[in-house]
Amino acid sequence: MTNGLFESAVAIVAEPDLERKTDLAMETARKWLKRQMGKGRFDEASLPEVPGRPDKPELLPPGKMPKRNLRTPEGRKAHVHALAHIELGAVDLTWDLVARGCGHNLPRSFLDNWVQVGLEEAKHFRMLSTRLQELDSFYGAFPAHDGLWQSCAETAHDLLARLAIIPLVLEARGLDITPVMIERTQAIGDEATAKILQTIYNDEKRHVAFGAKWFRYQCDIEHKQPIPTFQNLVRQHFRGALKPPFNDKARAAAGLTPSFYKPIAPIIG
Repeated sequence: MTNGLFESAVAIVAEPDLERKTDLAMETARKWLKRQMGKGRFDEASLPEVPGRPDKPELLPPGKMPKRNLRTPEGRKAHVHALAHIELGAVDLTWDLVARGCGHNLPRSFLDNWVQVGLEEAKHFRMLSTRLQELDSFYGAFPAHDGLWQSCAETAHDLLARLAIIPLVLEARGLDITPVMIERTQAIGDEATAKILQTIYNDEKRHVAFGAKWFRYQCDIEHKQPIPTFQNLVRQHFRGALKPPFNDKARAAAGLTPSFYKPIAPIIG
């Protein structure tokens, strides 16, 4: 492993072997958080344009993804596979943010927070990959979509936009839908997957809180008002829709109050 955080984050994003990718993420996080690693030398040209991936799964446009029925064995496998794919995307998005953060004059605690997120996303993928094996399947057995990395490319050169879209839109959406997924998974008797989802949900609350904290910090640095800035960035960079119902309580506890997202929910899409 290279010595610097920047070089290690780049290596994580670029690594196509997923066991090696998550190993690198965990080892980098351990060294950084134990103060056994420096920031390294930022080099924007070395940032990967696309993340390293194995040959499978086949990537389809979101609208072409087959429907899943949780009440069938294959549907349950496909559901866990889709969750694993989301968490793998989160691994690369987070470590790309860490790498780009090394090029900004930010407090060390910014990097501490996002390295912690990168560690947790790697653990989430590992848990779901293991769960697929328990279900006699594997990551790559079902098609997946590639929408998450498009958000990365869209916000690559704007830290505020990245913080707005990744933690405050995409991860915040997890706060809305994960409790429902937990209930549905428990209803079909899949307590093992429900337990993983509960862990992800608990961690997502902290990820959104980090996003809200650092979004406000960067707005202050750039002398911008957080709420209108967030709304303008979502209009500019987010290609989906902010869909209710929202988990207002969990969002607000993380620092993302309804004044950020509710005024623009009906008009984006």
